[in-house]
Amino acid sequence: MAGNSFGTLFRYTSWGESHGPAIGVVVDGVPPRIPLAEPDIQHWLDRRRPGQSRYTTQRREPDEVKILSGVFEGQTTGTPIQLMIDNVDQRSKDYRNIADRFRPGHADYTYWKKYGIRDYRGGGRASARETASRVAAGAVARKVLGSGISIRGALVQIGLHAIDREAWEWPAVEENPFWCPDRAMAVRWADYLDQVRKAGSSAGAVIEIVASGVPAGLGEPVYDKLDGDLARAMMTINAVKGVEIGAGFGAVPLSGEQNGDEIRMKDGKPVFLSNNAGGILGGISSGQDIVARFAVKPTSSIPKPMRTIDSEGHEVEIETHGRHDPCVGIRAVPVGEAMMAVVLADHLLRYRAIGGEV
Repeated sequence: MAGNSFGTLFRYTSWGESHGPAIGVVVDGVPPRIPLAEPDIQHWLDRRRPGQSRYTTQRREPDEVKILSGVFEGQTTGTPIQLMIDNVDQRSKDYRNIADRFRPGHADYTYWKKYGIRDYRGGGRASARETASRVAAGAVARKVLGSGISIRGALVQIGLHAIDREAWEWPAVEENPFWCPDRAMAVRWADYLDQVRKAGSSAGAVIEIVASGVPAGLGEPVYDKLDGDLARAMMTINAVKGVEIGAGFGAVPLSGEQNGDEIRMKDGKPVFLSNNAGGILGGISSGQDIVARFAVKPTSSIPKPMRTIDSEGHEVEIETHGRHDPCVGIRAVPVGEAMMAVVLADHLLRYRAIGGEV
């Protein structure tokens, strides 16, 4: 199946299905002699791992990664790095009732129309389980970027409930199960999602990813702009339906003088007075923080009866059983971080290829 690879110089290909024996990824283009071991990758996989709170799917996957190639004596060799993650907690029987029925909002119908066959067990290749492969690739990308570039993500809205940006505290993100930077809103989300879960429904979310320490000069105009590649990267994440960079759609009501990021000099260096552009001008990084947000739709798999059709064209009802996230956006935070890392690593290598110095 085409479309399983992402990137140019730093390039990864993910493989596997939700209920297959394993999932994994092949990462190519990693320079040699970069220190890399399984714990470097496991740290990030543990942040995405399911079953860590009642607000995510209760599927119990340890997500233990194995490095199969491309690393020797604790360093990358410059050859393809293959990573594998075993699936150990599949319950395929939960999906037998949808074997010939299409879940509304899911990829069941489109996969069936395109290929004439679909793996109905947990959504197969279309499952959010695939995102573990992305997080593993992102962990390798972070090693390529080095410690000077930090990438952090936060959940900024669930349903109609958005955070108070004046209350934003990065340490709070690690202190609650929602990656929420607003401590008071995290408490409200807990009550809200309890109600959503008990009602057998789901909620959407908005995630914000911020990369700091990114040097100016990354990005390849005109058709490989850094923000264009970031938008594509985020849109490939399961259930994502919208992406914005910097002020995004919020720039529409602003005037030109309000939206323009004015520049002054301080200590011999240019300083931007605002960051409505999200750290990218003309598709090239400006040296400011890179800010991207993406919208995740409500989880499509819910136990409430919904109208649909089956593979024979009959109008039927469907209830989706199994273990699902009441808000899939929660576990999308580390996935968004990973995709930011992958894009930046790719463009960093491309910048170095033309003689750019970081």
